[in-house]
Amino acid sequence: MDILQAMQERHSVRAYTDRSIEKEKTDILFKEIESINAQSGLSLQLILDDKDAFNSMMAHYGKFVNVTNYIAVVGKKSEDFDTKAGYYGEKLVLLAQTLGLNTCWVALTYNKKKNKIRLNDGQRLACVIALGYGQTQGVQHKIKTYEQVVKNPSPSDAQWFKQGVHAALLAPTAMNQQKFKFELDGNKVKLRKGWGFYTKLDLGIVKYHFEAAAGTDNFTWQ
Repeated sequence: MDILQAMQERHSVRAYTDRSIEKEKTDILFKEIESINAQSGLSLQLILDDKDAFNSMMAHYGKFVNVTNYIAVVGKKSEDFDTKAGYYGEKLVLLAQTLGLNTCWVALTYNKKKNKIRLNDGQRLACVIALGYGQTQGVQHKIKTYEQVVKNPSPSDAQWFKQGVHAALLAPTAMNQQKFKFELDGNKVKLRKGWGFYTKLDLGIVKYHFEAAAGTDNFTWQ
């Protein structure tokens, strides 16, 4: 499964089986997290067999079942932290999908007091990503059209740009709000967020999808 297929097949899953994640798969995830942390300055953490983090009223209210594995998206407080967290977190989400695992971005409905997340001075937790073998594969969320998220869309827009936008429309966003807008100027691309909850985090997720499908050699961010 390549990254574009992973984008198409990946859907949010909240209910998991009690099947353990195989060591060969967690080894791949640990290695990728180590690489991302070295590259980005984040402190992403893969946490396994934590029975407390999703054992709360909020988690049950959010309909989370059997979540004992998750990725904590942690990093130093900064202006671009949330966008960076979304970008690299989604890279791990899609990697997990290629490994046959299911995921769900979680911002609120987990136990913030009882968990195994490590926070150092000056660090912040953006969110967590539930991880494991889903009871189902989830369902496709409703998405906007190309014309709704592109400023001045045209049939003559570059093919790589169209591919990038369509991939961006498959990206998970908070409450499925998809509050972002693309603009094309030659080989320069603008991506702007709208107003709403977690739109900075969403921006990073959307940016990763766009880059993966458009190809970073074809454009520059403006």
